[in-house]
Amino acid sequence: MRVTQGMLASNSLRNLSNSYTQMGKYQDQLATGKKITKPSDDPVVAMKGMYYRSNLSEVEQYKRNLSEAYLWMENSEAGVEHVNEALQRVRELTVQGSNGTLSDSDKEAIAREIEQIKKEIMNVANTQVAGRYIFNGTNTSKPPVQDGGSGAPQVSLNTSDYSIEVSRGVSLKSNINPDNVFGQKMFDIIQGIQETLSGTGTADLNNLLSDLDTQMDTISAERSELGARYNRLEMIEARIDQQEVISTRILSDNEDADLERVIMDLTNQESVHRAALSVGARIIQPTLMDFLR
Repeated sequence: MRVTQGMLASNSLRNLSNSYTQMGKYQDQLATGKKITKPSDDPVVAMKGMYYRSNLSEVEQYKRNLSEAYLWMENSEAGVEHVNEALQRVRELTVQGSNGTLSDSDKEAIAREIEQIKKEIMNVANTQVAGRYIFNGTNTSKPPVQDGGSGAPQVSLNTSDYSIEVSRGVSLKSNINPDNVFGQKMFDIIQGIQETLSGTGTADLNNLLSDLDTQMDTISAERSELGARYNRLEMIEARIDQQEVISTRILSDNEDADLERVIMDLTNQESVHRAALSVGARIIQPTLMDFLR
């Protein structure tokens, strides 16, 4: 086959164009820090990137769910602790009121303090976090305890589990069983103590004190169960953090360019390009038309 001057010139120009394309690719990688700028650059990298990015987004969503679970559990823990301290104070006042040497006015003063404690416990039961009642199960839009006026507060509790998905296929209960902490029986016990000390009730304080101790034991058990779930939540968080690190690294390995290598490749390509330009200058010789101009 006869190789003409035109063929040599055409091949030289095509090779120079390919060289420019290759240098442009390396320059894009340096500018963006990514191996590809569009899926057609490397379909395999693009497809894997979609999968890895989806996995990372899922992990990030679980981290947001973990934050919500922490919000519920920590506020529940604070509420239960506050109620336990309040009941402990009620117990101390009840023991004090059982002293036969106290006058009626002294007992009335104790009854008024117990009434204030009762109202404070009711306020705790109606705790709202981000506009939701956390001690009413899944019925987060309604308060679980209503003011009973001069009597015991009226309790209407939803005991359904408020569960949050904290990992794929894993949902964790984030609330307490409100009936074990804010049940009607507890408020009736406090009301009975208050009325007996104020002289409007005839219940036996010793029996009420025994019932109060039982209620406090139930609250302690509920608090322990909440603590166990909190510990599990921390373990899940540690695993999710590890998954985030791994997912981020895999995504980076798949998409991020090795800048040191790109710089080396670009330098080599520039040398090749200069050599191609030099050779092309020799191949593309002047023609008669160049002289006629």
